[in-house]
Amino acid sequence: MGHHEHRAEAPRSVAIFVVTASDTRGEAEDESGAFLLAAAAAAGHRVCGRRVVRDEPEQIRAALREAAAAGAEAILVNGGTGIAGRDRTYEAVDGLLQKRLDGFGELFRMLSFQEIGSAAMLSRAVAGVWEGRAVFSMPGSLAAVKLAWTRLLGPELPHVLRELRKDAGGHRP
Repeated sequence: MGHHEHRAEAPRSVAIFVVTASDTRGEAEDESGAFLLAAAAAAGHRVCGRRVVRDEPEQIRAALREAAAAGAEAILVNGGTGIAGRDRTYEAVDGLLQKRLDGFGELFRMLSFQEIGSAAMLSRAVAGVWEGRAVFSMPGSLAAVKLAWTRLLGPELPHVLRELRKDAGGHRP
């Protein structure tokens, strides 16, 4: 079965939780998180929560646990993926992943390169599977989040969930 058939069999709606990791933004200033919420809802997905936390590994992991408790099938994390000393989202997320989707980070950097040039190599976008859920971690800039959603997540998220549900016997996490 090809990817067209897989997409046709994919769920129409996915339960999504958005986590923003930022030491400077609260929910009111979180344009990137707001964009993800609006884009997910516009695509027909169910938004089951949102959390803005400091770029502290334990706070990020607590937000992921909250997302799981809220029934999230996909967790979209933005912020803290650079190489500055305070950028620790990558470590918090990557350390939990049971299976990695290396293609997400690779494609994100390739698409970013087309837009911003060599600075794209500074992104540590990462994705994978954690406890039966898809987790995607991307930079926190609005441009980066829009790129990730429009070119990668929006088109493929239902397909990703189809594959995860297949492993779980068709059951949601």
